[in-house]
Amino acid sequence: MQDKVTFEYAIIRLVPKVEREEFFNIGVILFSKRKKFLGVKYNVNPKKLQAFSCELGLEAIHNYLKSWELISKGDPSGGAIAQFELSDRFRWLAASRSTIIQSSKTHCGITDNPERELQTIFEKHVLD
Repeated sequence: MQDKVTFEYAIIRLVPKVEREEFFNIGVILFSKRKKFLGVKYNVNPKKLQAFSCELGLEAIHNYLKSWELISKGDPSGGAIAQFELSDRFRWLAASRSTIIQSSKTHCGITDNPERELQTIFEKHVLD
């Protein structure tokens, strides 16, 4: 149990029509302070997107999510937020929003491998 550390995660949701409050899961943000890990994993299912809204462009959504990925990695091309401390970047990514891409409330757990945990949560809540 000594290798186990706490982590926090939030599910990334796509809300095609904010006024209708309908959404589907498109990704996961996972943060582990002790392992110094922040990761974002996403996949937008084009069939689900079409079922919810034909007005949204898949490329625009991918570009938006790519910026989240750059921020999580601390990549300078992710802008000023990408230069924040790791925990602050997670808080910014997981913050409540009223746009078409939103995050769930944060949840916590214990793991010895945050990257594997990110994949497991992604498969369970996004790909299923």
